[in-house]
Amino acid sequence: MSATQTAEETEHSGGTRRPKPIISGRTSLPEHITVKIFVLAPLLAIAVAVPFAWGWGLSWVDIALGAAFFVVSGLGVTAGYHRLFTHGSYKANRPLRIALAIAGSFSAQGPVTTWVADHRRHHAFSDRAGDPHSPWLFGTSPAALAKGFWHAHMGWLFEREITNVDRFAPDLAQDRDIRTVDRLFPLWVVASFLLPAVLGGLITWSVWGGVTALFWAGLVRIGLLHHVTWSVNSICHMLGERPFTSRDKAANFWPLAIFSFGEAWHNLHHADPTCARHGVLRGQIDISARLIWIFEKLGWATKVRWPTASRLTRLTARA
Repeated sequence: MSATQTAEETEHSGGTRRPKPIISGRTSLPEHITVKIFVLAPLLAIAVAVPFAWGWGLSWVDIALGAAFFVVSGLGVTAGYHRLFTHGSYKANRPLRIALAIAGSFSAQGPVTTWVADHRRHHAFSDRAGDPHSPWLFGTSPAALAKGFWHAHMGWLFEREITNVDRFAPDLAQDRDIRTVDRLFPLWVVASFLLPAVLGGLITWSVWGGVTALFWAGLVRIGLLHHVTWSVNSICHMLGERPFTSRDKAANFWPLAIFSFGEAWHNLHHADPTCARHGVLRGQIDISARLIWIFEKLGWATKVRWPTASRLTRLTARA
């Protein structure tokens, strides 16, 4: 049984065991300011990207480095933070677990344990009170939905509530390797910015090559990845198709499928959260699932929870 399932059973089983609080405290002012910087700085970089690139400041080296780091950090979030650590869709050997945790940290979306706790809480209360980033918490009027979209997309990141790790991610809090990766999170973020700059400088053999790589493969790449991830929280709970039954409004939004590495096939994910593949219908490309398949073939991943025809039929029949 996954940690997500445990949280949901606690909420809905009617048992006598009292669940632990959802919130464990509030972020300190320095932590709150740091979050704002890492949310707003990449966004500002995206805003100035077009004039910066207009005739200068962008090279094929920047594009290649940006794409490479986008893929590594993005798959670290999707195949690592999400499908492995949050939902236990497969088991990974120790080197792969550590590598995926570090790769996900390169996205600057928070330490593994914090990210997982927030996401398990999202599934336990999806689109209901207690969900940290549902767009449906304020009503269904145009004004309420506009407010909800902002909240789901990035507004929730400016709130100071801390999801209770002891309730939603006790397994990771007790994992020595993950605790070490979490403790070194600032180092991984710094490396996520500096490695592209160093590589850009060495490849072009110029300081300017390092500066532009820092901008494009560092700031802009992280900003784009942030908004792809947050769009799954916002757009994929508002727009799209719902071929499978879920307890919430999670939907498939195909324009995001490639850039989100398959996460935008969100309806099946909420219908069957521990499934290792989200894009299960014909034509639904799921890059994260293909990567997990490769890990399995190499012997690095085991006990992969692939979808079965009977399971999909049951989920479709209830839709």
